[in-house]
Amino acid sequence: MIKAVFFDLYGTLAGFQPSRFEIQSEACATFGISVTPDGILRGYATADAYMAEQNAVMPVRTRDRQGQREFFAEYEKRVLNGCGVEVSTDQAMEIWRRIRQVPYQMERFDDVLPTMDILKQQGLTLGLVSNMNQNGDELAETMGLTAYLDFAVTSAEIGSEKPHAPIFLAALDKAGAQPTESIHVGDQITSDINGAANVGINPVLVDRDGNHPGTTLCPRIETLMELPALLSAY
Repeated sequence: MIKAVFFDLYGTLAGFQPSRFEIQSEACATFGISVTPDGILRGYATADAYMAEQNAVMPVRTRDRQGQREFFAEYEKRVLNGCGVEVSTDQAMEIWRRIRQVPYQMERFDDVLPTMDILKQQGLTLGLVSNMNQNGDELAETMGLTAYLDFAVTSAEIGSEKPHAPIFLAALDKAGAQPTESIHVGDQITSDINGAANVGINPVLVDRDGNHPGTTLCPRIETLMELPALLSAY
């Protein structure tokens, strides 16, 4: 029986506003580069997977300034590769600097609160498990989730990123639940799905952009509103 449900933040509960395409388009136009929505979608799928893999080796937040610059240059190159655009490392770094200057905020997806309402009515403990580099309670408040979440844990507080075990174990401790009694919902294979499975938590992939249509690693949903019905299978 499931007692607790944990959620990743970016790509699961929230996205950027303006969109990633709009941000990239504005920044790239400065350098005479044109991008497409589908290309940026493909590029970010590859770049985000790269970020998850790199965080598993050495968290980006712990790298020195040069290490972070090199990482984000490679990240941007992978984003643009999705559009068939090849740039040098130096140019990618300049584009990323411009991207950092574009104002944006995180906004909840429309299906988040209705889904959490249903899960709370079912008596489930809900938690946020995020690699964001800030305090969990502040993050929950910023996203308007304080009334729905029982707790929030972040890599900044725990000192460990997904996919590593400590952040998931901290969530289990706060939820007072065993791994087999818990589900973790996320959009990244390495950090969310593999990370949860490695400590015995049941993973669920939310695939909003259709990046993993044939996955057999775990149950896959395209919207959070599919989650309550899925829980009945556990």
